[in-house]
Amino acid sequence: MKNSLLSRFALNIFWLARYMERTDSLARLLEVTETHSRDEHGTQDWELILEVNGDLERYKKQYKKITTEDVIYFYSIDKKNSTSLITSVMLARENARSLRHLISTEMWSEINTLHNFFSTVKKRDIQTRRFSGFCQSIKERCQAHSGITEATLYRDQAYTFYWIGKMVERADQASRLLDVGFRRAQKLGYGDADAGENLSHWTGLLRSVGGYQAYRRTHPIHLRSHEITDFILLNISFPRSVNYCIEEIRDYMDELIELHDVEKARDAMQALEIIRKQLSGADVQSLVSTGLHEFADTLQQQLVTFTTVLAKGCFGKGN
Repeated sequence: MKNSLLSRFALNIFWLARYMERTDSLARLLEVTETHSRDEHGTQDWELILEVNGDLERYKKQYKKITTEDVIYFYSIDKKNSTSLITSVMLARENARSLRHLISTEMWSEINTLHNFFSTVKKRDIQTRRFSGFCQSIKERCQAHSGITEATLYRDQAYTFYWIGKMVERADQASRLLDVGFRRAQKLGYGDADAGENLSHWTGLLRSVGGYQAYRRTHPIHLRSHEITDFILLNISFPRSVNYCIEEIRDYMDELIELHDVEKARDAMQALEIIRKQLSGADVQSLVSTGLHEFADTLQQQLVTFTTVLAKGCFGKGN
């Protein structure tokens, strides 16, 4: 291995990227869901998110009922919740602290700014009338982190592991957002009609992945469920589609093996090929007709397997 990066530093920068990407994606999902939850289906929307994220049982142990206020608190500033925004930022900062000699001063400073922002947030700041602004602030800080990282992080193994982590998390989150969107559409009986609640629902799904304008460039007239699925799942030019993320991971895995001589990454590359094969064989029309949940669930499990194999080979431990 050329210029070998210690396995614990590789692990930490992989997870630094994942926690920051998770923070950005969760803020997007919460903002869109809070908007939808203002109608009579609100409780169903929050329950769906808890189900898809595997948090329903844990939530019910802590809270009596599923309410907008409690789910927002649970996912925003509840330090007891391992999947909340504040926990993800705290974990990102812990990883960044261990990487001070590898990351730029600007990266460290921006992560501290985000961390300090959360230390000032009170319950009143996440009330529904203020919640959109709260989510917007988080998204802007995550985007600032992403831009600073792109501009300042040295291009060696650390950057490669950072980018793999970022793309793994983004692919996972895109599949979950798509799953949430389609399960909600099924429950409420929404189809392809370009009007009323249907339009609001599909527009919201695209906005939750930051893809509304991009989708409109390729589909300027209609919002159709199978075309939205194809766009979020398979479009190779949209940087938040699952397929785009997987191809980016493949390119960086190639770089690890061929440029940095990380031979232990070959097993993970094989695990990645299984995901690529599933995506290349995806029949979108069929998925929309029969439901996306099983496909998305399988995809998420395959990403877990990839991460586990990568960790065993390159981080010196299991996931």
